[in-house]
Amino acid sequence: MTTKKVKHLPIVARDPYLQPYEGALQARADYAARKEAELTGNVQSDDVQCTKTLADWATGYLYFGLHHKKPYTDAKGKKVAGEWVLREWAPNATAIYIKGDMNGWQKDEKYRLQPIGNGVWEAKLPEEALRHEQYYRLLVEWNGGWGERIPSYVRRVVQDEQTKVFSAQVWDEEPYVWRNRQTKGQRGKVQSTKDEALFIYECHIGMSSEQEKVNSYEEFRRDVLPRIAKLGYNCVQIMAIQEHPYYGSFGYHVSNFFAASSRFGTPNELKALIDDAHGRGMKVIMDLVHSHAVKNELEGLGNFDGTPYQYFHDGARREHPAWDSLCFNYGKNEVLHFLLSNCKFWLDEYDFDGYRFDGVTSMIYRSHGLGEDFNGYGSYFNGNEDGDALMYLTLANKVIHEVKPDAITIAEEMSGMPGLASPIQDGGVGFDYRLAMGIPDFWIKYIKEVKDEDWKAGHILFEMTNRREDEKTISYAESHDQALVGDKTIIFRLVDADMYWHFEHGHSTYMADRGIALHKMIRLVTASTINGGYLTFMGNEFGHPEWIDFPREGNGWSYKYARRQWSLVDNPNYFFADLNRFDEAMVHLLRENLSVQKPTAEEKKYGVGRHLPWVMKWWDNEGDQVVAYSRGELLFIFNWNGQKSFSDYGMLVPEGKYKVVLNTDAKEFAGFGLSDDTVEHFTQHDELYAKDGKGWLKMYLPARSAVVLKREK
Repeated sequence: MTTKKVKHLPIVARDPYLQPYEGALQARADYAARKEAELTGNVQSDDVQCTKTLADWATGYLYFGLHHKKPYTDAKGKKVAGEWVLREWAPNATAIYIKGDMNGWQKDEKYRLQPIGNGVWEAKLPEEALRHEQYYRLLVEWNGGWGERIPSYVRRVVQDEQTKVFSAQVWDEEPYVWRNRQTKGQRGKVQSTKDEALFIYECHIGMSSEQEKVNSYEEFRRDVLPRIAKLGYNCVQIMAIQEHPYYGSFGYHVSNFFAASSRFGTPNELKALIDDAHGRGMKVIMDLVHSHAVKNELEGLGNFDGTPYQYFHDGARREHPAWDSLCFNYGKNEVLHFLLSNCKFWLDEYDFDGYRFDGVTSMIYRSHGLGEDFNGYGSYFNGNEDGDALMYLTLANKVIHEVKPDAITIAEEMSGMPGLASPIQDGGVGFDYRLAMGIPDFWIKYIKEVKDEDWKAGHILFEMTNRREDEKTISYAESHDQALVGDKTIIFRLVDADMYWHFEHGHSTYMADRGIALHKMIRLVTASTINGGYLTFMGNEFGHPEWIDFPREGNGWSYKYARRQWSLVDNPNYFFADLNRFDEAMVHLLRENLSVQKPTAEEKKYGVGRHLPWVMKWWDNEGDQVVAYSRGELLFIFNWNGQKSFSDYGMLVPEGKYKVVLNTDAKEFAGFGLSDDTVEHFTQHDELYAKDGKGWLKMYLPARSAVVLKREK
């Protein structure tokens, strides 16, 4: 009798430890498929169409909100007058009016919306009823109350400088003329990042100026974008794009999900920034906050139609216990329509190339991940997971990749739930990448708690590569999170006060020299071990001093720490310039040589355990604090020892001829220049190891330095 072979989900076949939970994974996939089928059978549009895909359905921004229909001549030669159309979903409302500059902010029957069914309200106004740049809000009435609101699909919101009150703004500027728009089958200058390493420059428009002010889209495009391109990063990640009432929230308390923040400029200026980045060969992604929403009622969606549960959970689940915000109810179709339409909107309207989804851990667990240790697979499938949120994220990834097949989606997720960055057809949620959030935590702990002489070279490499082989990740030593007030950047932890007095050539101290050396080594080992991508935050690449602190009452509403001091990196007398030069050399080298494709047979044979087998470890001497590993033809050698330099240090590596292509100790990178990097290196043949293709490489390894060599075939 033959036993029938069980066919597992692909993610389970790759990871047998998931077999006990295959039923839960299958149920999750089935739920998303059923919901997709349900949604794509219903579409709201001015034209009656049969919808085929989620992307066809997720077009709420074309139906809801304020739209200007220009005059035109129909097929019979008849002139059709232009009009304004505003639609809003407010099922509990009893009346809705538009009030603003156009009617003296009065309740006016001529600007009243009419109910048209399914909780939808509509106003059709003659073309002369509204003008570009007029301010307005909605007056929403319900049984027992009323309130002023900003439309849910609004695309432009502005704060009055005197009263600090927010209003919607009629926005009818000329359509932007794209120069580098990416179309299907036509990538232009932006290359696909699916088959190359992703190098992400995380940035914030407002704090990108050296002046103590809020910077603009246009100033960022003109002054900062060229810096990013020169450094070699192939992707720009922009924070705080969606409108948010409180500048100091870093953009994470969103009020208006379809409005690009007006404090940085106009929609066309944002489009020009993205267009310019595409022309420089870079993709542009944005932080997308769908994990929660601001509690504000005037500016946001809280209590929009007089009910607390229109977009959000009711009862105890409505408010996030740690973030002072509201939690979306992903089980409601209208909420799915709003959020999935938002996913499509930024790709369609602004030509963004994808998203970093914020707060995914908070979304996918009913506990929001608070107080959880996630110490085993059972932690992910114990009934704590939020099936509606996982369904939403699956559909979000599907919509995004239907609109742009080359789009980038990244999950900010810290629990390690398996399958988030696995394809939907394999039983996963469909993200392209997940953030390797344990790496910055590791560096903070190591720098704070472990003495230099106790740093374990092999352990560091293990921590850099201890990730799921079947899910691509974005590695980073530090992001904006580690730079916020109350915390410290890596350079600040390493150098401390000496940064202020001893960061100029000729005036360094041991503390400064140590910090500069480790800053480069930490970035190199983090970036060179990626299995997907690497990220840095604006300014951290050159060791920007101090922390980030947005204007607030506690600091006298100061912008002193909400800016970037580019003059430091532009001054050749400071070590900041040297650190910046190293980052540029590192990024260009790694981009040109790293592959994130599946490992070769040789790479699997010599890989680091079962994790990231394309990182091949060749040497690990704990006593010397020396480790060597390779990626393709690049050989990385780290001497973490702060006390000892080694002459003619022998290591077994792949046989061949090697040339130095990067050295952290080079003088141009604020090193001591103790090695002659023009010397070619040859392995010495050893019959004992020749059968494995290994030979002895002897190198001079200065203390606290790393060198990258390239093998010539």
